Amino acid sequence: MVPRKHAGTRMGLLQQSRTKNLLHVLILLEAVGTLALMSYALLYEAGNLVNLPDKCIGFYNFCLWNNTAGELQCLDTKHLQAMGISLLQLGLARVCVYTCLVFILFHLPFVLNVTCTEQREEWKMICTIPLINMIMLSGGLGMFILQTSQWIHPSDFTGGFLALLGTQALLLLQTLTTTVYLNWAKYTHMC
Repeated sequence: MVPRKHAGTRMGLLQQSRTKNLLHVLILLEAVGTLALMSYALLYEAGNLVNLPDKCIGFYNFCLWNNTAGELQCLDTKHLQAMGISLLQLGLARVCVYTCLVFILFHLPFVLNVTCTEQREEWKMICTIPLINMIMLSGGLGMFILQTSQWIHPSDFTGGFLALLGTQALLLLQTLTTTVYLNWAKYTHMC
C-alpha cells in the first residue's frame, strides 16, 4: 500500500506522463500525415492540381482541350507567355511548394529525434518549421492560382489540390499542438 500523501503525487505524475506521451504521439501523427499528403499531391499526382479529361493543369503541366485536334494539347513556354502567364512566377511557385516537401521530409526524423531526447530548444524549432512550411506552401499555391485562375474554376480542382489544402490544415494543427505542448511543459516545469 502507498501512503495517502504519496498516492496523489503518483497519480499526478502518471497523468503528466500520459499527457506528454499523447502530445508527442499527436505531433508525430501530424508530421506523418503531412508527409503523406504532400507526397500524394506532388509525387503521385505529379503536381497536377486539375486533372480532368478536358484539362490537366499543374506545376509541370498546362494542357487544355483542343477542339480542332480533338485531344488534350499540352502547351509549351512560348504559348504560356503568349497567354500572359509569367514563367518566373510559375517557377517560383514550383520552388516554394517542392521546397516545402523537402522540409517536411526532413522534419519527420527531426521530430522523432527530439521526442526521444527531450531538448527544449529543439521543440521551439518543431513549432517554427511547420509555420515556415505553411507560409511557403500558401505562397506557392497563391502564385500558381493567380497565374492560372483564368483557366481554372473552383470546381475543377481535384485530389492534388485537396491534398495540399489538407497539408495546410495539418501544418496549422501541428503548430498549435506543439505550442500547447510547450506551454504545458513550461507550466508543469514551473509547478
